[in-house]
Amino acid sequence: MNVRSLGNTRVIGQRPREIALRTLLEARDGGFIEDVLETHLAAADLPDHDRGLCRELVFGTVRWRATLDWLISRRTQHRPQKAALEELLRLGLYQLFWLDRVPDHAAVHETVNLSKAMGLVSQAGFINAVLRASLRDGEIIRAELARLRNEQPALGWSQPAWLVDRWLARWGAEKTAALLAWNNTAPSTFARRNAVHFTVADLEAAWTEEGVQALPKSFPWVEDHLVYEFASHPPLSELQSFLKGGFYVQDPSTLLAVAELDPQPGERILDACAAPGGKATYIAQRMQDRGEIIAEDSAQGRLETLKQNFMRLGLRSITAVWADPLQEAPTGEPFDRILIDAPCSNTGVLRRRVQLRWRVRPDEIIRLRTDQLQILERCAARLKPGGILVYSTCSLESEENEEVVAEFLAKHPEFTVERQRALTPMDDGVDGAFVARLKKVT
Repeated sequence: MNVRSLGNTRVIGQRPREIALRTLLEARDGGFIEDVLETHLAAADLPDHDRGLCRELVFGTVRWRATLDWLISRRTQHRPQKAALEELLRLGLYQLFWLDRVPDHAAVHETVNLSKAMGLVSQAGFINAVLRASLRDGEIIRAELARLRNEQPALGWSQPAWLVDRWLARWGAEKTAALLAWNNTAPSTFARRNAVHFTVADLEAAWTEEGVQALPKSFPWVEDHLVYEFASHPPLSELQSFLKGGFYVQDPSTLLAVAELDPQPGERILDACAAPGGKATYIAQRMQDRGEIIAEDSAQGRLETLKQNFMRLGLRSITAVWADPLQEAPTGEPFDRILIDAPCSNTGVLRRRVQLRWRVRPDEIIRLRTDQLQILERCAARLKPGGILVYSTCSLESEENEEVVAEFLAKHPEFTVERQRALTPMDDGVDGAFVARLKKVT
């Protein structure tokens, strides 16, 4: 076996549960778990079904962490556990109560064997006892979990109590429960066709040859046969249709802001917080790649990703520029239209960013609101009279959305709001998003 060192523990190399455990332990130190996992998967020779199992184990265990820890605490007399033991128990219990594809005996057996492989031989019996006792009480535990979801939804759905309380006050129990359930489901993968260079027939023929299964999806704010939902596909890095710029992976909710911007060929457009480039490249597509798009961002690494994306898609109208939207605006020719995809709390995309629920804090919303208003101020000065400014976030919180727009308009009578719309997972079946279209009258 290929045994590698991880701190004071020993981790085996190439099986999905071993990779999942290594990922969970490394991510405790603060890294983004998606990046850690993809690094390990890239180095592992796993078949597709094992890669899928690995992702399910990692993301499911993170999503359900609070509920899993509630179960562990009850089974261990509320004693704190060391990191490796805690993650092993989380993995084992997740498989028993949330992962139907894994037989119960396999969940117990594999978790115990993994603990031994890590050198936790003395703890293997304890892990076995906790999991088998939980299995024996499975019917009781499932009833308790159902009760928690109704009576203590934050704990029952494993999401931050302060956020759940906000949503309950805003939407009530039924809609909040639907949102909480959405946040705990694996997200679909959507592709936006690059209509500048690929017809519907071109892309669908390429996918048929490559073994991609995808269905066109309709949304009121996008044209037909633009967005597809993948049912299955080989890794993107192996698809010529991806490498040659046939599509961009993007949730449909992110397209609403560009639809409201309504860019026209030949215009000068600013995308003020552009990386990694999903909206900027769709702007170029809507403009038939004719005009000028200045795509600004303050993170150099993300700017490089943006450049790679528009180059892969074969788009020539985009120029990537480093700029800090919180600083004084660069001087130069004003813009016909400006898109601000503002930094936000990201509470509309919790199912995609699995660690975010455990990192976002209430005071962040207030801090971000200050930044959002400052960015609006800076960008407003760069817009032509008669021009259009679109403000968007992927937040569900009104303080970052409607209230920001209202405060900005109160200070700027030269602007009017033409439309604003919020997308919510429970009403629209896509990630959460907010978009406001403002016009500079004078």
